[in-house]
Amino acid sequence: MGYSTYGMKVLIVEDQTMVRELLVLACQSIFDIDSIFQAADGAEGLEQCKEVKPNLVILDLELPDKDGLDLLPDLRKTQPGIKVIALSSHTDEVTVHRVIQSNIEGFVDKNEQPIEMLKTAISSVMDGRRYLSPVVRSVWKKLVEETASFNKLLSDREQEILALIGRGYTNQEISDIVGLKVVTVQNHRCNIMSKLDLHSTSHLIRYAMEKGFTRLKSFSE
Repeated sequence: MGYSTYGMKVLIVEDQTMVRELLVLACQSIFDIDSIFQAADGAEGLEQCKEVKPNLVILDLELPDKDGLDLLPDLRKTQPGIKVIALSSHTDEVTVHRVIQSNIEGFVDKNEQPIEMLKTAISSVMDGRRYLSPVVRSVWKKLVEETASFNKLLSDREQEILALIGRGYTNQEISDIVGLKVVTVQNHRCNIMSKLDLHSTSHLIRYAMEKGFTRLKSFSE
């Protein structure tokens, strides 16, 4: 470990009280860090970041008021040079793709991971290395190798519209949400179906749900 925890400040942004308190205990026991601060949502997390100026933020991606990755630019603007480790119980392809694109320093999935993995993640990130848990690396490898993955076939706008289709919105409703003409939305829908080789709205909805498009706040109206 090439860094010292002396004077280190950690901010944990997690809405589930029990998980948040367990993370506090883990940081205290593993690294002997005393300056640990907590926030239950994105707004509180940003305020805490401004006030305490932490070295490391452990950030849940599923916050009640904001998608964690959408909060990331504000955290970095508030505290330049800050290190961020994301936590999520979801490792679907959309989440992993967005995490990789965000250049976040670390990502640990909550599913069946021992607390020692948090130690490895923090050590790696504070030493200047990126950390992705094994499941995340596996999903990303699949996205890289699969020629028909959505990130290779669909534009950002098409991904946004696919997410709304996945929620069951009509072309008119999507038009109102994204500010495009109905005919443009219809063209996007046809292009998405063609690119993904899907042939009905029900297939589009199923695809959007399976890949994780419909869950994230980034693709909400």
